[in-house]
Amino acid sequence: MGTNKNKVVVVMVPLPLQGHINQLLHLSRHISAHNLPVHFVGTAIHVGRAKLRLQGWNPNTISNIVFHEFPIPPFPSPPPNPNSTHKFPSHLQPLCEAAATHLRPSVTSLIHKLSPTTHRLVIIHDSLMGSVVQDFVSLPNAESYTFHSVSAFSIALYTSKEVGERVRNLVETNELREDELAFEGCFTPEFKKFIVAQHEYTKLSSGRIYNTCRAIEQPILELLEVKARKRNELLWALGPFNPVNIQR
Repeated sequence: MGTNKNKVVVVMVPLPLQGHINQLLHLSRHISAHNLPVHFVGTAIHVGRAKLRLQGWNPNTISNIVFHEFPIPPFPSPPPNPNSTHKFPSHLQPLCEAAATHLRPSVTSLIHKLSPTTHRLVIIHDSLMGSVVQDFVSLPNAESYTFHSVSAFSIALYTSKEVGERVRNLVETNELREDELAFEGCFTPEFKKFIVAQHEYTKLSSGRIYNTCRAIEQPILELLEVKARKRNELLWALGPFNPVNIQR
């Protein structure tokens, strides 16, 4: 029976916001091209919308990407506030919190079903969905990898004061203003708490994935790799994920 197992099965768990889902849809396409089955997890309405908005390829034509659309209970959905003092779309926070809370049982059930079918179960999750996948630790053949939807530059500034200072030293003083190297006003205090809570689960990850490439962010990635080695983590720059036509 063991000979019928897949060598690797991948489970993809995005944050249910368009910009986050879209990136992991493109990564799923790249992974599936290597004949690896990918199970893409999300809420029915948000995965459906992201598939419709996808450009460059049709996810319904790729047989080894399987979509799992799970229900979540109703949650408050306030309209955008055009007069908010923050530019951050805080009206989306209830959705993020609902998904991070209520998708966990469904994802846990899915990975327990998939685990016996493969030698290696790889879970790639958005950095803001760590709580959803945390139960993978009970499976001996499962491992998780954290996907960061923002640039390595942003993560380096955010990750620690020491790394942030080194990033500042890499930037010419006349290139960026100090306020452009800060996160003040980017998030509401409530969403900062959500980020901090979810980033706690990166301690369970075997590594981190960035939608970037070394041609663009080599110096920043080298700084992050130093910190990753101290945590015994791996780091990959796998982007750009979206289809790109290069004119020669």
